Amino acid sequence: MPLPDTIYCAQQINIPPKLPDILKNFTKAAIRTQPKDLLLWSAAYFSALSKGECLPVKDRLEMTVATQKTDTGLTPGLLKILHKQLSSGHSCSKEELQKKWRGLCLPMVQLETLLSLGSFDADVNWMEFFALGCSALGGTLMSSLKFACEILTEDEEGGAARIPFNTFVKLYTYLGHLDGDMPQHHIDNFLSSLQPQVNKQNGMIQVSNFYISRK
Repeated sequence: MPLPDTIYCAQQINIPPKLPDILKNFTKAAIRTQPKDLLLWSAAYFSALSKGECLPVKDRLEMTVATQKTDTGLTPGLLKILHKQLSSGHSCSKEELQKKWRGLCLPMVQLETLLSLGSFDADVNWMEFFALGCSALGGTLMSSLKFACEILTEDEEGGAARIPFNTFVKLYTYLGHLDGDMPQHHIDNFLSSLQPQVNKQNGMIQVSNFYISRK
């Protein structure tokens, strides 16, 4: 109902019944996500809400690492949001990725660096980009895979952080080839060494398994 030209009393203002809950959920999401640009993030939040899409909201508040002296942009929590938003298909468009990235207030320079590193065209293979995102977080190959397991796992927080072994193989192989210095037989030998542990866990791999094996 359109508002009258003149407001004489509060009773003339029609407040939608769902508005208080919408604003309450929005406030909680903003506190949990801590966006750097609240206005930009809010636009992405309500756009996703109106379309019934995955919201740009972290599962929990991420605490800044005390030793971190500079802003690295991407965080595990933000990469997890992107994965929820863009992993439904084998690939996503570069335009959609840029839109979601911008909605999370992440530096576009970092995105362009990752896209260039992966030599992506208009369509972006999501799991390859995800692997590069983990690499940006971890620095080393094994640290990157540790982040991947923690983000992708369906285990409860603090649990074993298990993921399907075939997913691990794809991530490890892609990052190994990208590194350039890792021969295929090295990749094959390492993956074979994990197979007995994988068989015991019904095709799953967990962080402690491959991290200890790598040492």
